[in-house]
Formats: sequence, structure tokens, C-alpha cells
Amino acid sequence: MTYDNLFTCDSLHKAPKYPRCLVKLIETLVPADFRGSITGPLRRYYIGTFVSCTGSGLTYSLFVIYLHNVRGFSTNFATLLLSAAALVGICSSPLWGTFTDWFGPVRVIMVAVVADAASLILWAHAHTESRAVLAALLLALFGGAGWGPSSTLLSRIVASEHRQRAFGFNFMLVNLGIGFGLLVSASIVNLHHPESFVVLYTFNAGVTLLGGLIVLTLRRYGGAIKEHREDEKLREEGWREVLRDRRLRQYVLAAVVLMIGGYGSQEAGYSLFVVNNLKLPVHVIGVIFFFNTTTIVGAQLWVLNRIEGKSRTKVMALVALIWFVFWVILDTALALPKVLAIVSLCVAMIVFAVGETMLSPVGPALVNEIAPEHLRGRYNAAAGLAWGLSGTLAPAITAFYFDDHLGNWWPLGTGITALIGGALMLRLGRLLSPSEDGRAPHPTTAIE
Repeated sequence: MTYDNLFTCDSLHKAPKYPRCLVKLIETLVPADFRGSITGPLRRYYIGTFVSCTGSGLTYSLFVIYLHNVRGFSTNFATLLLSAAALVGICSSPLWGTFTDWFGPVRVIMVAVVADAASLILWAHAHTESRAVLAALLLALFGGAGWGPSSTLLSRIVASEHRQRAFGFNFMLVNLGIGFGLLVSASIVNLHHPESFVVLYTFNAGVTLLGGLIVLTLRRYGGAIKEHREDEKLREEGWREVLRDRRLRQYVLAAVVLMIGGYGSQEAGYSLFVVNNLKLPVHVIGVIFFFNTTTIVGAQLWVLNRIEGKSRTKVMALVALIWFVFWVILDTALALPKVLAIVSLCVAMIVFAVGETMLSPVGPALVNEIAPEHLRGRYNAAAGLAWGLSGTLAPAITAFYFDDHLGNWWPLGTGITALIGGALMLRLGRLLSPSEDGRAPHPTTAIE
């Protein structure tokens, strides 16, 4: 019996060759019914997630450094190109959602993977501004195909009653892959040797293709659905029907506000606040984020058990409250000595990570619960817009605080924004049925 069998077998207690404490831990963290669902297709999907996110981790947050420090372009050029790429990603998301419904998620993912790998090669040799612009915009265009098709594929290969747990487990592997990629990247890149970045991005292209090959083994589950293509009424339905869904509109609005009070602002201004307002050295940021990643990997399975069967909208409202606490701790650090400030920031990052482990499973599960199968790609694309919009709006809001010398008020203002997002999530709960909100089993899979 392999460790793989240990994880999926229903009779773990019959495997005496493994430590009893390990068996007991797996039984506690991963319920038997979910273990039984981790068969070949889902297992391969998870391996693909880890491989793909390892590739993402290889080049994580190197965009501006690569353009400015390695290729010698101005910081203004680098930051403007980053903003333009984000805008391209937002605009392309609905298109990928439509293609997913027309052709199936696997075909869309494979086209994106091949184009992404080619774009990475072009990016690795971006010696001129025009080549850098072309490569960056292509990476943004095809990178926008990742979220929606992948979520649609996962929803197809796992039963509805396991979706929430499946998305949470996937999020854990995302962070594990990024963390592993960061470690590999640290051993390759060197600012004094620009060619190391060429090696890094070329390696990333290879890892991207490997992840695509794993997804290709799931083509049986990720094609266009024949019945939908042949049904004239279903073929005519599209974004008009998606936008008419009040539940989805309310979710996207609430998610945008919540993530401006979370991910978006953290990515836009956290490092700036730590260095400029708290006067801490830049190298402590890496230490602080280490606590974030390890908390997600270590706590995700435990959190999944705690939120199973709970109202999804209430869980997301609780995330808003947890993130508010994160921002209050960050603000409080202004009054602390440097050592205590660093300790408080590590604690704050653990708090933020707990909120991430709660949000990651319930958001996608809710969207895929309300989505009809023939529009699932578009629903996931619409939900993905919340990430893009928050990532675009949060930097502008953050800039307002810091440019007007209100940086010390930024954490508190952002925390209040998170609370508003939580209130909007509670309002969404009134529009959902018990099964859509996760408070009751799905009607088609309820246990008698």
C-alpha cells in the first residue's frame, strides 16, 4: 500500500505499517467520504494544480524587478505595463468564460498553456520595450484563462456535496506549489547574473507545459457537453442570462468590496506600510509572509472541517471580521517598538491566512452551486472579475491614502472596507436557498 492509497483508502486502520498517529490525523482532517472521492481524475487535477502553481511561484513578484533591475527599463514603464497587463486580464476574462462554455474547459486551458509557455520564452528575451509590452500583454491575456476554466473543470470531476472541501484542498495545494516555486526561484535568480532570469523564465515555460499535459489527461471530463450544443434554447443563452442573475451580481459586488479590504490592499500597500510607516527593514517582509503560507498549508484541512455545513455567506462575513482584526493589529504596530512590531505583524499575517482558508473554499463552491451547467464557465469568469477589479481599484485607493499623507490611517480605513464587504455578503444570504448557501445538502445528493 502506498501513501496515495493510505490517503484514499476507507479502511486506514488496516494499514499497521504506518504510524497510528498519522492514520488518526488523516482520518480526522480528511473525512472518509471525501477521501473516497479523491480518485484518479481528482488526484491528477490536484497534481496539475501543484505543478502549475510551482511555475507561478518561480516568478512570483519579479515583474517590476525584472524589467527595471535586469532589463534596465524605467520604473514608470514597468509599473504602467503592470497596470496595462492587469486591465487586459480583466477584459479577457468574460471571453474565456464564453469559450469555456462553448468548447469545454480542457481545450481552453490547453490553448492558454501553450500560448503562456511561448509568451514566457518571449518575456525571457525581452531586450526591447516593444518586446516587453508584447510579452506582458500576451501573458496577461492567456493568464486570464486560468481561473474560470480550472474552476469549471474541478466542479465537473467532484460531486456537488464535496465541492467546498475540494476547492479548499486545492487552495492549500496552490500555496504549497507557490511556496515550493519560491524556494526553487531563490536558488536560481541572481541580479548580478541577468542570464539567470532567462533560465528561470524558460524553466517556468517548461513547468507550465508539464502542468498542461497533466490537465490533458482529464479531457474526458473537460469537453463541451453534447446535450448543450444540440439544445437550441441552451445555445442561445449567454451573458444576458448570467447578468440577470441577481445572486451572482450581489456576490460579485460583495466579493469586490471584501477583497479590496483584503487581498487587493494587502498586495498594493502592505510592503509600503511596513517599510515607510513602520520603518522596518525590507527583508522582514519575506519572514512575515512565511507565516502566511505555512498557516494556510497547516490550517486549511482543519478549517474545512469547521466550516462544513455552515452558511457560506456567514462564513465570508466572518472572514471580513477576521481581516478587520488583521488591519487593526497592523495599525497598532505603529505604537510598538521594532521587535514587538515585527512579532505583531507575524501574528497579524497568521490571522489573515486563517481568513484566506475560510474564503477560498466557500466562494467558488457558492458560485458553482448557483451556476447552470451550460453557463458554468461564464459564471466562474464573472466571479473571477472580482479578483481583477479589486486588484485594480485597491492600488488607486491605497495611493490616495499615501499620497495625501494619510498612510497611518490606511489600515483602519481598509479594515472598515472589509466589514462593508462582510455586510454585503450577509445581504446575499437572503437571496440563496439553504443548499446554495451550504446549510443543507444538495437536493440531488442528499442522504436519505
